[in-house]
Amino acid sequence: MIFLYYDLAGIKPPLDQWVDQDYRVQSAAAFDKAAVREAVRGELESAAAAVRNVGFLRVTMNAKLSDYDPTYEEFTIGALAPSSTVQFSARSHRISLRFANGRSAQVWRVPPAEAQVIRDKIGSYGNVSLDALLRIVSVQPGHMGGAITTEVLEYDMHETRRGMTVGRVKVAQ
Repeated sequence: MIFLYYDLAGIKPPLDQWVDQDYRVQSAAAFDKAAVREAVRGELESAAAAVRNVGFLRVTMNAKLSDYDPTYEEFTIGALAPSSTVQFSARSHRISLRFANGRSAQVWRVPPAEAQVIRDKIGSYGNVSLDALLRIVSVQPGHMGGAITTEVLEYDMHETRRGMTVGRVKVAQ
């Protein structure tokens, strides 16, 4: 995610600094340091090249399904709320993944007859796992990191104990 952030923001990653901070370079014998430094640089350059032109992400995350609201006939998935973020940290950088359409993505409309079946599948705690397909829409640079803003296109929900599918949601665009 760090390399993706740098690519999207159009910022050159500090590869020299990262190479020098790599534990393999720091712990290499003096005679081997140049070769190890070159190998680590190659790995980092390959990783940076691998994220070029990425426009979509598939993210798996834990979430909690709200109690069913019979008035609106819906569940709410707080992990996709507009204020929610997914954090990634590496190399002294912190990248946040945000959801531009979180207000609509967090709502799962379900007929009342299906709501009880869903609750029976997931149990009283409401813990689910989400596999979400996201489209990258923008990036916002910040000090020692930044944010990648995405739109949630669709997600599958699975109950956490047995992996049973709870639902599949396509978010209205």
